[in-house]
Amino acid sequence: MNHPTDAAPSTSTLPRTLAQLQQTGWQSKSVKEEIRDNLLAMLRGGEELFPGIIGFDDTVVPEICIALLAGHDMLFLGEKGQAKSRLMRLLVRFLNPLVPYLDLPDSPVHDDPLHPISRAGRRAIAERPAAEIPIGWWPRDERYAERLAPGTKFADVIGEIDPSRLAGGTSMSAEEALHFGLIPRMHRGIFAMNELPELDELVQVGLFNILEERDVQIRGYPIRFDLDALILFSANPATFNRSGKVIPQLKDRIGSVIHTHYPRDRDLGIQIMEQESGADFDGDFPVVIPYFMRQVVEQISIAARASKYVDHQSGVSARLSIANYRTMIASARRRGAVLGEQPAVPRISDLGHLYASSLGKLELDLMGSHQMTERQVLDAVLAEAIRTVFEEYVEQHGLAEIGAVFGQGVKIEVGDMLPSSHYAERLQRVPPVWDKAFEVNASGDAGVRASCVEFVLAGLYATDRISRAQKHGRIIYEV
Repeated sequence: MNHPTDAAPSTSTLPRTLAQLQQTGWQSKSVKEEIRDNLLAMLRGGEELFPGIIGFDDTVVPEICIALLAGHDMLFLGEKGQAKSRLMRLLVRFLNPLVPYLDLPDSPVHDDPLHPISRAGRRAIAERPAAEIPIGWWPRDERYAERLAPGTKFADVIGEIDPSRLAGGTSMSAEEALHFGLIPRMHRGIFAMNELPELDELVQVGLFNILEERDVQIRGYPIRFDLDALILFSANPATFNRSGKVIPQLKDRIGSVIHTHYPRDRDLGIQIMEQESGADFDGDFPVVIPYFMRQVVEQISIAARASKYVDHQSGVSARLSIANYRTMIASARRRGAVLGEQPAVPRISDLGHLYASSLGKLELDLMGSHQMTERQVLDAVLAEAIRTVFEEYVEQHGLAEIGAVFGQGVKIEVGDMLPSSHYAERLQRVPPVWDKAFEVNASGDAGVRASCVEFVLAGLYATDRISRAQKHGRIIYEV
């Protein structure tokens, strides 16, 4: 057995005929047996099973492993942006790098050389010597197919009668009369259907038959195929549990339901956000991001998930944090390019551009939003996020030194295109606690100082300690 993480061997050194393959002692395995054996080898070796997946080690990953070892088809159930599709695609890692198949031009599937299911494959085995039957090698990356349910027809995933073959005299009940869909073509592979509740009921009935009998029925003609495939589904709980969206017989035959979730704590969410953003902080216009700005961006998503104005059943995808993070970096880099500041340091005022990356990702609760616009909801969520993060800093480091800099009667103007020197003029001396609290060099870097100033001002405002006024795209805080 090839180890699943091994590179695929060169096909030039592999058997090219059935006779050569038989001489190697190769044995057939079902796709679920292949996955099980490779998974066990990786578990024994202590290898990382799902690279790039963060926060699921003690929850989702063990459930997936158990389902695979049990030989179950699976449903990944979770709200949007919980890595359901990525998890399904990563299951390809547990397939062998290459598997042999009967390389016959008239076969509709990648037949197992020792146990073909197609008529063409069985005929070749029965009528031709093994030395004349060609063998091909199927790479694992091609053994996965995925389909989005909305708009999917029966013919797309299961098959249809081919009129041209009927015209040639082929019987409707013959295998040769059929044009096979994705699932039969994934014989010995993995097929995934995203958004299962949106699938047409007729197609659901066809899938039920495949899960139950592992055969294909097209237009009432049963084509007995011992299909070998791992079948995966994904769905949102709100639609999956809605009566009538998924037929009970199909639900009953899905072996395991894998419940996904959002990051259990903010630091995990930040790790995901940074990993998935692919942000470049170097180059001609470098960017340095204080950690509290990362915390605020991720807290926006957390606050949105808890907001009474946002539809909880729809969920708030991790893509909201990723898009907002990229927008914040882009705003800071634009300022750095225009003002010649290096490095550019994101500020709270950069979050004023998050409307572009957030609107459309939040679905409002029509009952709870009380006719609020998306912008108003986002403003409320942003204020809540800033308040939460600021109060954590205050609780840990104390408000006195952080807020004492801004004495009574001081007015400070902020904005995403104001030079950092503008803030340095207003704040001649940085309290030593700032460097400790914010874990940045606020005392020695003007850009970092500006970011700290805006965070403290926004936090004081969010906790009702100061007032603010907006004018011509800039904000004036009055202490």
